[in-house]
Amino acid sequence: MTQIQGWAAHAPKEALKLTTIDLGEIGAEDVEIDVEYCGICHSDINMINNDWGFSTYPIVAGHEAIGRISAIGKDVKGLKVGQRVGVGWNSESCMHCNECKTGQHNLCTQATPTIAGGHLGGFANKMRAHWIWVLPLPENLDPSSAGPLLCGGITMFAQLYNFDIKPTHHVGVIGIGGLGHLGLKFANAWGCEVTAFTTSESKIEEAKSLGAHNVVTSYDTDSLLKLANSLDMLIVTSNVTLDWATLLKTLKPNGRLHVVGAVLEPMPIPAIDLLFGQKSVSGSPTGSPAAMATMLEFAARHNIAPQVEHFPMSKVNDALAHLISGKARYRIVLDADF
Repeated sequence: MTQIQGWAAHAPKEALKLTTIDLGEIGAEDVEIDVEYCGICHSDINMINNDWGFSTYPIVAGHEAIGRISAIGKDVKGLKVGQRVGVGWNSESCMHCNECKTGQHNLCTQATPTIAGGHLGGFANKMRAHWIWVLPLPENLDPSSAGPLLCGGITMFAQLYNFDIKPTHHVGVIGIGGLGHLGLKFANAWGCEVTAFTTSESKIEEAKSLGAHNVVTSYDTDSLLKLANSLDMLIVTSNVTLDWATLLKTLKPNGRLHVVGAVLEPMPIPAIDLLFGQKSVSGSPTGSPAAMATMLEFAARHNIAPQVEHFPMSKVNDALAHLISGKARYRIVLDADF
């Protein structure tokens, strides 16, 4: 039996309280991790507040965790006690469906988020996950800032990895925030021409420093139309309604409008532009364990790290309020201080 200390919400929209929880005996294929750092994502807030309707309480959020393995089940493969590892959005999948057997574990219909289905996340001194979802951290990645790569990082990297984006391609990123700033870094390191779309003129120079070669204001139709037929892929990290018809015009023939932000309103898409340009509209969740491992190696090779602010984990409620206020630049990491 393992008792942990976790910062838990006991009902929607309540402040997190330090809570003792019994994890029980470790499973045969489970890995137990002593948490050192854990990023905060907007999805943590959604789950704490039960915005998506499937949260269970008490909930210990946190799905961008970095730490060292403290125990392993008897059937764990390829990992050892003392190894520094990370866990992202998912911590379990069925391992026998077609998606799991073909390496697309993130598309498994039974994939379980790290902070749902009875699992406890990284706002704690310890956590557990199935070994397939526990990623060894490359030696030259800074563990204190690597956590957000396991959610925001893979969410942006997966599009370059999965859709055959080439270094000669032109990639656009809408929304320069927790996801978007990583998209600029990855696309630039991939070799692409990168255009940032932002509603804030104050972010123009910062976007360029993060890897954008060009910056346009996403609310200016004239600026968007000047990009007509220029982008191979346009990644939308924003969760608000945009001028989808005009954005489609920025794509080249065979171009792709790819959504990773949880846009809540239906998206009116003019079919005629899809037909004559052979364009695509798509979306995706995070990424498979294989894609995540590749992303971590790529980040280590190209010195890609999230831009983070640190809070002690004991100040998690202050950190959540800072994120909700929109002041975070651009990701928040909690330092375990139990």
